[in-house]
Amino acid sequence: MKARLSILVLAGMLMATVASAQNTREEVRDRKAVEKYTREQLNQKASKDARKDAKGYEKEGWTVTPGALPIEKQLDKAYLMQYETDDYGYPKYLMGEAMSIGENYDAAKFQAQELAKQNLAGQIQTEITTLIDNSVANKQLSEGEAASLVETVAAGKTLISQSIGRTIPLVEMYRTLKNKNKEVLVRIAYNAEMAKEAAKNALRGELEKKSEDLHKKLEQILSGK
Repeated sequence: MKARLSILVLAGMLMATVASAQNTREEVRDRKAVEKYTREQLNQKASKDARKDAKGYEKEGWTVTPGALPIEKQLDKAYLMQYETDDYGYPKYLMGEAMSIGENYDAAKFQAQELAKQNLAGQIQTEITTLIDNSVANKQLSEGEAASLVETVAAGKTLISQSIGRTIPLVEMYRTLKNKNKEVLVRIAYNAEMAKEAAKNALRGELEKKSEDLHKKLEQILSGK
């Protein structure tokens, strides 16, 4: 019995290691794609929409830190990634945006980044809840199982937010308010598949407290099986 448990534990650790390695490869691939795009776009004109929106931000007093891409270039990059799709036609990235005010730039930026991650976590929650509802309609889950899963997902926003890995920064601008405080706006992207993996990892412990079967069912739902 102990030997069997040891084998199961080792198998679980191996699966987690493989998943982590896969996520790391995806992060590296996404970042290289963004870096390549940035290099290519430095000498190219931003899209009409990006230029128009950038002028609107600039009129409101928004600017960027020295050395950063101009607002129109940042928006152009964000718009491009926003409309990227995977092999099945679904959005490849989730986008999170937030603003925060602080006495100094760094404090406001940090808070805005955390709020943007919470925004992502909320989107992940909504997507998972939709998948759970669809699974009930397809009779993959009973109403009781679905209710338990939805309850755990609804209570797990903080856990999901904390499990989100390194995001891709797209937009970062700021403006100085009348009281000299800094208001910072950030927009970040996160690979949609990695978001599902982050949710599974975040909620695993809570679901296993209720039922190992529930955790397996959530994995099946998120993997589309």
